[in-house]
Amino acid sequence: MEVDYDIVIKQRAQHVFDVMASTSSPAELKKLQDAFELARKAHAKQKRKTGEPYILHPIAVATIAAEELMLGVNPVVAAFLHDVVEDTSYTIGDIQRMFGEDVAFLVRVVTKQKKEKYDDSKQVDNYRQMLDSIEYDIRALLVKLADRLHNMRTLSSMRPDKQMKIAGETDYFYAPLANRLGFYNVKTELENLSFRFRCPHEYEEISSLIAGDEASQRSRLKIFADEIKRVLKEAGIEVQVFVEYRKPYSVWRKMQKQGDDFNHLKYRHFTDIIYRQPAGISEKDMALKIYSVLTNRFREKPGGISNYIDSPKENGYQSFHVKLLADFGRWQEVHISSERMIRDSQLGCMAERTEDNIQRWIKKFRDVLRDIAHHSGDGSNFIENVVTSFYNDDIMTFTPQGRPVILPKKATVIDFAYEVHSALGEKAQYARVNGFLTSIKAPLHRGDVVEIFTEKENHPSADWLDAAVTYKARKAIRSYISRQPKPAYNRCKRCSPIPGEEVVGFREKDGMITLHKRDCPIAIKLASQKGDDIVSVDFKSDGTLYPVKITVRAVDRYHLLIDLVDCISNELHLAISSINTESLDSIVTCTVEFAVHSYIELQSIISHIETIPGVDEVKRKKL
Repeated sequence: MEVDYDIVIKQRAQHVFDVMASTSSPAELKKLQDAFELARKAHAKQKRKTGEPYILHPIAVATIAAEELMLGVNPVVAAFLHDVVEDTSYTIGDIQRMFGEDVAFLVRVVTKQKKEKYDDSKQVDNYRQMLDSIEYDIRALLVKLADRLHNMRTLSSMRPDKQMKIAGETDYFYAPLANRLGFYNVKTELENLSFRFRCPHEYEEISSLIAGDEASQRSRLKIFADEIKRVLKEAGIEVQVFVEYRKPYSVWRKMQKQGDDFNHLKYRHFTDIIYRQPAGISEKDMALKIYSVLTNRFREKPGGISNYIDSPKENGYQSFHVKLLADFGRWQEVHISSERMIRDSQLGCMAERTEDNIQRWIKKFRDVLRDIAHHSGDGSNFIENVVTSFYNDDIMTFTPQGRPVILPKKATVIDFAYEVHSALGEKAQYARVNGFLTSIKAPLHRGDVVEIFTEKENHPSADWLDAAVTYKARKAIRSYISRQPKPAYNRCKRCSPIPGEEVVGFREKDGMITLHKRDCPIAIKLASQKGDDIVSVDFKSDGTLYPVKITVRAVDRYHLLIDLVDCISNELHLAISSINTESLDSIVTCTVEFAVHSYIELQSIISHIETIPGVDEVKRKKL
């Protein structure tokens, strides 16, 4: 049956007007309707990749801006008009004349500027243009987030190379931006849509694992949630309790960070306790009252508390986290939040719509950008440093003399050293963290006391960039490395792809193509900045051997190591380049390095090893 798009367009536009009706004057509603009519006229001859009338996209963006982000009239007007100047003959002057300077400003920010020569690249210049707008306002960024969210929701209609480009931009820039602005739901959806299109096989695999785990755990998690409600109700506290599974991207990121497979990953889900704030008691006191009642019933994990009520995350997130032992013998992550905290985590910077609050967000955002601009150079490094700041919360560490050093979450000893002094960073050799001997690449945590030890012959190496996260440290390391001879290569050293894996290629300035795994952070960054250099590559095995490393965990027994070596060397006829074993309390961990022809061969080897009696886990490790 053929779709009557005139009816569809009218219904969807009317929905926007209905959403805005309760907060808009008749004059403002007329302004919204005029913006829609202009957009419809301007885009009348244009179609989307799906074949649908193009006007459905501006309507969808306006719907997101009005309904999900709950923006005011002018941002929703700008959402209707956001592509008019870029894709039609209308100008910013026309927009200003018809809808005023404020709307024209918003449309100008979200309109990609066409230049004969871009300062860095079209993508990077577009990021800069948006970030520059924060000097005055925050709403233009929110209109752009609404635009990006709808583009990601409809990305399946694009070619694979365009999907990678847009998904890379999203994962690299827009999801961190949503995180920094406090829009948790938007951030989560953007992350997962990007993951789905960048790495469809991994996304489907993890989604399937989550669904299976959710089905198998449903009964006992319901019992746990019901017991929480019962205990609190007996104490006179009415709450809502939800068990939520983390999304595929969050699970994947935890697997990468912790080096665990899905079955060994802790806290794949969490339990939300949401309370209504009663009169006469503070949110913190109410959360602590709930915590007290629960810990009288359930055992609490030592050191398992995170108090984000007193110390909110940089994006404004507040909650009280605790880990409780369920009756079925597993630690459960529990979040205790008020209804306001939940609402604020969804609406971020727009949750409290007072002028003072908006200005506080703008000032905080602007100060971050100015600080980064002061320490970083031009180009993509500036954008990378911005993104690093967007995605990380701050932690406070200390020198042995008690001087506080504030660093982003996930910062390492290297970052600490450069933050104290550039000369200290350049010559850093090792450290003592809380008195314990530690690598300079070790991650730091809130409250750590760090003492740096130097060696005059020491200097930065390329692998430091894998550990450093602050813009100051990365800039200094890059500066040193740039002065050294640059080796040529055609495989990313960070992700080391092998034939048969999902890969993407990027054409370098010298014409060489560098291969990356599709989930490689470097590939995502490049896709977001230099998407036109993406090259489709069918990376097939050609007889070349590629070094890999695996770890094997097993119950220690007589002949285990011989069986492992026999499986790799004699059964599979592969040469082992190194093997290291550690045994502790009858559990042995073997790290084996050898070379394979392809990813399929590696998986076959892992499958063979998994059949050896006593072997519990086999996983690939970075070289």
